Amino acid sequence: MSIEAAHPARDRLPPFERVVELYGPALLRYCAAQVGSERAEDCLQETLLAALRGYRRVREVGAIRSWLYSIAANKAVDLHRGHARAPQPVEDLAPLGASEEPAYRGDALWSKVRELPEKQRQAVTLRYLGDLSHSEIADVMETSQEAARRSVFEGLKRLRKEVSA
Repeated sequence: MSIEAAHPARDRLPPFERVVELYGPALLRYCAAQVGSERAEDCLQETLLAALRGYRRVREVGAIRSWLYSIAANKAVDLHRGHARAPQPVEDLAPLGASEEPAYRGDALWSKVRELPEKQRQAVTLRYLGDLSHSEIADVMETSQEAARRSVFEGLKRLRKEVSA
């Protein structure tokens, strides 16, 4: 039996270029919310490279979106870990810090979102930038739907408290 016969869904997979056209802009926004606008494009590129490598193994056409967000979430975690291990500057260079944008598209709220604990940050950005359902968020985060819903709730609760303070 050939590989194509074993996986008939492959015949229905859209070309990868079409997937990038459909989901690329939303994935970039998700990456920016997760890792900051200065590293968002790197995160997106890493996501798309990993997705391209594994695209032929996708079994369900309807799962492509959540599969892409799963990859993006993992790449964002990798970038956070790499950034945490990177050497930090010793001197305070105030002129450089003053010219940086505080957050994605200058929005202070997304700066606060990036300060949330990892699970809350990921859940909130998947919900509001990725427009994923709680079920899809659970798939991406590899958790239960209830845990995904709770992470979104707790993240929003914390954001409301910080914004109103």
